[in-house]
Amino acid sequence: MSIPTLTEQPSAAAFRVTRWSRSSIVGTSMLGLAVVVLAALPYLVGLATIQSLVSLFILVILASTWNLLAGYGGMLSIGQQAYIGIGAYGLVLIADLVGLDPFLAVPVAALIAALVSIPISFLAFRLVGGYFAIGTWVIAEVLRLTVSQVPELGAGSGISLSALSGLDRILRIATVYWWALAVLVIVVVACVLFARSRGGLALTAVRDDPIAAATSGIDVQRSKRLVFVAAAAGAGAAGALLALSTLRVQPNAVFSVEWSAFMIFIVLIGGLGTLEGPLIGAIVFFVLRESLADYGSTYLIVLGVLGVLFVLFARRGLWGLVQQRWGISLFPTGYRVAPIESGRPRRRR
Repeated sequence: MSIPTLTEQPSAAAFRVTRWSRSSIVGTSMLGLAVVVLAALPYLVGLATIQSLVSLFILVILASTWNLLAGYGGMLSIGQQAYIGIGAYGLVLIADLVGLDPFLAVPVAALIAALVSIPISFLAFRLVGGYFAIGTWVIAEVLRLTVSQVPELGAGSGISLSALSGLDRILRIATVYWWALAVLVIVVVACVLFARSRGGLALTAVRDDPIAAATSGIDVQRSKRLVFVAAAAGAGAAGALLALSTLRVQPNAVFSVEWSAFMIFIVLIGGLGTLEGPLIGAIVFFVLRESLADYGSTYLIVLGVLGVLFVLFARRGLWGLVQQRWGISLFPTGYRVAPIESGRPRRRR
């Protein structure tokens, strides 16, 4: 005669498929609270701090869009400064010549950068790998040299934004700060939503194996062009914010290849291909730059050494190390199977 035994049989209802974990809910809630606190800072701190934070926000915007381009799309561009310059000059021209409110001109400048990037993409996509990277840099240099030769744009000395000359300085800086914070939130949310969408999955497939993605029915060129244009729009918005912050646009400043170097460093340090990486990397870069500001170009040497060390020993970046150690994800893009109750013992003979 058989003896009844008890075995643990997990029922189908014992598990649920979810995107969020407890840590991601807590982390995202803390980020939301941080945004609220940041929005109130102009009433609590001095103008110097506000201006520094505007610079930080611009770096996060640039790094997030570059990470979308390189980390998810596999397109290593070192010519994003082209769209920074287009956004900066576009805002000044729209505000001073057309008469549009300079702050309302920010999305228009981003749109102009996006539109300009469309024909550029047809040229750049004829190149692959390192040739693509060099090609994007060459295009940015051509734009810089072209703008430097146009007297109506101030040639090499640049032009000033006169539309805000009559606005109170404190109000101007605070308004620029709020606009920069708003654009930052929009860019981060857009990156998260895109990474979760079918377009994001298609882009990741194109990055991993373009041939296999094409045979699966994915329009490779369309997927790449979409993120290329989106990254250009983000860089254009950052350039427009830069013009609002400095009130002057010079070709050697806004079209400088240093912008691409900063983006690459921030993303490598934070974590390439992670949504949280640009946030962490931008904060690290900002702290290093502010701490070593009195030592001239020393901070560039420190950045270079850190970049090499991370490439050699921590290729997933700081956030990759955090994920590996604790499994935390502030912006989860996939799904996980989570238990919701223990399976009840069932009698088996």
